[in-house]
Amino acid sequence: MNTLTESQLRDAFVNASKGEAKRAMIPDLDQVDFSRLDYLGWQDAKKPRHHYVALELDGEVAVLLLRGPENPPAKKMLCAWCEDIVDGVHAASFVAPLAGASGRRGNTVGTAICADFRCSRNVRREPSSFELRSEDPALLAYHREQKIEGLRERSTAFVRTVIERS
Repeated sequence: MNTLTESQLRDAFVNASKGEAKRAMIPDLDQVDFSRLDYLGWQDAKKPRHHYVALELDGEVAVLLLRGPENPPAKKMLCAWCEDIVDGVHAASFVAPLAGASGRRGNTVGTAICADFRCSRNVRREPSSFELRSEDPALLAYHREQKIEGLRERSTAFVRTVIERS
């Protein structure tokens, strides 16, 4: 993922009003290692039910406003983006208002995503013994690349759904 600036993020919201984009709490981008991310996700410190995801879509940045839990859930749930339940905080249910008039009428679309937005780390971790029974470096690299590509496909497909159902 390319390095992003605060102004790029604020200008790239696809399902929030200009006022919501202006009021969104942006994380300290100097602390973010964009080279290891497929998307940037964060929770709003002032509005803990508001979460945001920024990713590249057709060469442009797209930022989604998501509504989700204030605290990570107690039960394990499969993340729909990285398809991981092994590592980290559990996945949680998030809903995104649709873009445009449909979203202003209250229509949303939902999915389950890692509550701490660590999908990029999950797809790059070493597979557990029950996921892949091999020590072949080429096979492990192929497995990792397939997981990374799957994350990118599923996350961008969700953003497209939010935009296209407007």
